[in-house]
Amino acid sequence: MKEDIEQSENSVQIEIRAPLIIQTNKRVNEEKVENGCNEKTQNRCMVYLSTFVAVCGSFAFGSCAGYSSPTQSAIREDLNLSIAEFSLFGSILTFGAMIGAITSGPIADYIGRKGAMRMSSAFCVAGWLAIYFAQGALSLDIGRLATGYGMGVFSYVVPVFIAEIAPRDLRGALTTINQLMICCGVSVAFIIGTMLTWRTLALTGLIPCAILLFGLFIIPESPRWLAKIGRQKEFELALRKLRGKDADISEEAAEIQDYIETLEKLPKVNLFDLFQRRYSSSLIVGVGLMVFQQFGGINGICFYTGSIFESSGFPSDIGTIIYAIIQVPITALGALLIDRAGRKPLLLASGTGLVIGCLLTGISFYLKGHEIALKAAPTLAVTGILVYIGSFSVGMGAVPWVVMSEIYPINIKGAAGSLATLVNWFGAWACSYTFNFLMSWNSFGTFMLYAAVNALSILFVIKIVPETKGRTLEQIQATINAS
Repeated sequence: MKEDIEQSENSVQIEIRAPLIIQTNKRVNEEKVENGCNEKTQNRCMVYLSTFVAVCGSFAFGSCAGYSSPTQSAIREDLNLSIAEFSLFGSILTFGAMIGAITSGPIADYIGRKGAMRMSSAFCVAGWLAIYFAQGALSLDIGRLATGYGMGVFSYVVPVFIAEIAPRDLRGALTTINQLMICCGVSVAFIIGTMLTWRTLALTGLIPCAILLFGLFIIPESPRWLAKIGRQKEFELALRKLRGKDADISEEAAEIQDYIETLEKLPKVNLFDLFQRRYSSSLIVGVGLMVFQQFGGINGICFYTGSIFESSGFPSDIGTIIYAIIQVPITALGALLIDRAGRKPLLLASGTGLVIGCLLTGISFYLKGHEIALKAAPTLAVTGILVYIGSFSVGMGAVPWVVMSEIYPINIKGAAGSLATLVNWFGAWACSYTFNFLMSWNSFGTFMLYAAVNALSILFVIKIVPETKGRTLEQIQATINAS
């Protein structure tokens, strides 16, 4: 009886003590979260490092895009190129990017995200070396085509890789760094291009490629890609490496595995299979955003900013410098806001600013053409262009790439990503090619046309584009499929 009484008392004490222990542990965990314990930051160090390595590809992208502008006169003088030959040198970049866009998805699916970035870096290195040693137009064009191909692959695989490794609460901000680094690459090429020879400037393009190639030996592969191809042990190691050795990855791993198992039951898809009804929602959103991003006029305005300022009566050198400076901080602001404000609010705010910028610039050309308020026209033009560039940088420049990396199911991500990237680069070529023809037709009408396209993009975002903030990639797919 004495032993029974003692056991009873002990059991009561255990029952009393257990809830207190649970409550104490719960309170300690809550205090850690409230106090901003650095354990969370330590667990995400590999995510930040992996993102940094990946966006070196984005910087290389920007270096390629910004190379031709500050080097035009020097290259033409040194190699005796005609305007037509240099125009081919500049425009062949987009053709290389289109080829890269077509092949980027299948390559990233076949050899992995890291393998695709490694191959893209190799093309960029070969292209820059061909430009550096060029003695005529042919070598220049081959080098430019190779760097363009690398750009096309980078433009797809970098945001996809970042989206697949990032935690849900950081995915938007980290993916937006892709666009930020592209802007940095362009701005740096513009600035140092005024101080270096064109051959030396080509060598600077090797620096981000070298950092990327070295960093790829350190960072893990995308866990979702590893799970997709059945490399279970490597999948768990990669996810553990990204989340930290003390993190509980069981729930996230199970969610990814369940989703992969569901996808394995689906048939393999090619480019033509994308047009099935089951993929229509994702395809319309991804491709639609790319169409509105490019046909809203960005590449025409970007490539010919100097001539726009000159036509309006504003000094082109001052306007171009302001343009280069304003891109980076505003793109950084968009990166800070995307996971707080959400994707749709940024797209809507950006679209509204694009419409206003086009209207202001169009009105300035209208005033100049009708000789009304001639002193106000240049100020109105530069204000409109800066509003346009700022609005594009904060939303429409980066967010479509973020959404594209989020909405496609992993079984069609390669083919669908290639299609969206191809559409993007075709739009870039079409817009830049037709801009001068449109301006010679009617400057006011050109910007009114762009304003109309950007107004349609606002309606498209309101009606079609889903909000993906704060959701896992698997939850996004479940929502799209349910709709």
